[in-house]
Amino acid sequence: MPKGTINPPGFAPPLAPYSLAAVADGIVYVSGILPLLPDGSVGHVGDAAGQTRLVLETIKTVIEAAGGTMADVTFNHVFITDLANYAAVNEVYAEYFPGEKPARYCLQCGLVKADCLVEIASVAHVGT
Repeated sequence: MPKGTINPPGFAPPLAPYSLAAVADGIVYVSGILPLLPDGSVGHVGDAAGQTRLVLETIKTVIEAAGGTMADVTFNHVFITDLANYAAVNEVYAEYFPGEKPARYCLQCGLVKADCLVEIASVAHVGT
């Protein structure tokens, strides 16, 4: 199966030279998704739960564009700027992964845009 990219319409353009996702052999690699609105501004400033929902909705749209669902996600890379937001992020995260949970890790770090509190990158296996 050839490699391809996924860039659904209606999302902020990437901040650097990358695609929202790449797919190869039924595996979807979703880039680190920030809580950006279509105009490129940060959504839900100061609200970790709102930002997490925005990020996961973007990931959901990208995976659906590849023919999958959130149940196909096998791994998430979660980045948060403050561990004080860990519980809020996890509360929303659990809504998107109600059954078997994907493997993941979570790191506290700085993000590309100062108002962003969370970023998530995902791997999904679709059509398997």
